[in-house]
Amino acid sequence: MLMSADAYRESLRRMKPVVFVDGDRIDSVADAPQLEPGVNAVAKTYELGLRSDLAPLMQAHVPGFAAPVNRMLALTHTTADLLNKLEAARLVCQETGCAQRYLGGDALNALFHGTHRIDAEHGTAYHARLRAYLAHVYDHDLALGVAMTDAKGDRSLRPSRQPNPDSYVHIVERNARGIVISGTKAIITGAPYMHELLVLPGRNMTEADRDFAVACAVPLDAKGLTIVARPAGRPGESAAKFSAKFGQSTGVCLFERVFVPWERVFLAGEWRDAATILYDYTSQHRHTCIGARAGFGDLLIGAGALMIEANGLDLDRNHSLRDAMVELIKIVEGFFACGVAASVYGTANAAGNITPEPVYANIGKLLLSTQIYDMHRLAHHVSGGLIVTLPGPDEDHNPFTAGRLSEVLTARSDIPYEKRIEAARFVEDLTASYQAGWYSVISLHGGGSPDAMKTEIYRNYPIGNKVDLVEKLLDRGVLADETRRITRNRQPARCCVAGCQMTELALAATLPWPTARSAVPADEPTLAK
Repeated sequence: MLMSADAYRESLRRMKPVVFVDGDRIDSVADAPQLEPGVNAVAKTYELGLRSDLAPLMQAHVPGFAAPVNRMLALTHTTADLLNKLEAARLVCQETGCAQRYLGGDALNALFHGTHRIDAEHGTAYHARLRAYLAHVYDHDLALGVAMTDAKGDRSLRPSRQPNPDSYVHIVERNARGIVISGTKAIITGAPYMHELLVLPGRNMTEADRDFAVACAVPLDAKGLTIVARPAGRPGESAAKFSAKFGQSTGVCLFERVFVPWERVFLAGEWRDAATILYDYTSQHRHTCIGARAGFGDLLIGAGALMIEANGLDLDRNHSLRDAMVELIKIVEGFFACGVAASVYGTANAAGNITPEPVYANIGKLLLSTQIYDMHRLAHHVSGGLIVTLPGPDEDHNPFTAGRLSEVLTARSDIPYEKRIEAARFVEDLTASYQAGWYSVISLHGGGSPDAMKTEIYRNYPIGNKVDLVEKLLDRGVLADETRRITRNRQPARCCVAGCQMTELALAATLPWPTARSAVPADEPTLAK
């Protein structure tokens, strides 16, 4: 059953997790000023999920479940589902900067496939447990955090070789009722204001690491779980025109002998299968990150255009600024196009859901990771130095200076000083503040570092097929030598009929293209009056 934003906040008030922010124990995460921008961001996914005009995009119909599901949580069964997930993430992030909640849907998709595969190989009952858990999640429209990245300790050592085993989450006890886990997960998106955490393995494992190969679901207020988090955004700062309203907290989750009943355990010691879940999750998550950062890119494009207008300039006459705007558009739509391709060439699996094509998903994520700094640079170029040299907002109310500043810092007579300054501070918040630096780092490393994406691209790309093409042209033929690893690296999804599922695209949400790109009505006024 779909919840409202207010119901989401009330559900948080009923929970009593152990959360610390900047040294303070938080009594109610729903009412803590330090976390308000993060709660607002997740609440937006609930608000948009109930809008009838966005229902084709924000609501999904999952086989086996009668009621519609919020797109942030939905299993993807068709290429159309992947496209709609991509567009939904972009739409939410146009308003919030980061939707946060979509990580739960990415993890559910990875677990759905992974548990089915594990059961087929080992005769376990993980998949049935996951399906029952899905019913619980969908019935209550939960917000799920993903606890995947471990503290890691000495990164040159495997989990089982760490001097402190709590550097990784691991099983410390098994009994008839369930398992007991201890350890540390770090960099958990939205950790303080989720309902539950999905614990996933953060790396591939060896047999010696079997106790570290664990996947399970843990309520946020489970006994033994402590969350140490940072504030979301820039709450309470008058200059923060965006991040005082919307932001993201991240948390370190300390598990100290947390009990997990068997019905919430989806992997417990099958060490070879940790990699299966990990790789599936990264493809799902990097695909969704593309939509999320495209939404953030839309904010930069819109804010840059407003600043150009507020500065009294015209893109039709100022070719340097127009070229910079086109470059910004090229970057955003370029990596988003990779997300579209990853959707179109998504691969169905034996469990019945579909995984984004990993090469395109990883290329798209690699592009946005490395070009986020270019996006900020271009926004700076078109906006001008005013965005960082402007006096602070308290000066706007100083009787000795406010009037004079408003006279000399007005560019166009039809755009009030207050509107120009508001746009400048908005651009500063997005591109030149503490929050801007946070967006850069989270774009670079969120969902894995650029090296991780490069590894996946190389692992999945059919270089061998390209060698075949050249050898054919050289009249050499393909050498059937099993020692030549590069020619064995082939992926049929590029060339065979089974790899292309474009006929399903008609099932995608039928929202007009501009609507899917912007949450602002077409007749929204500009700064000019």
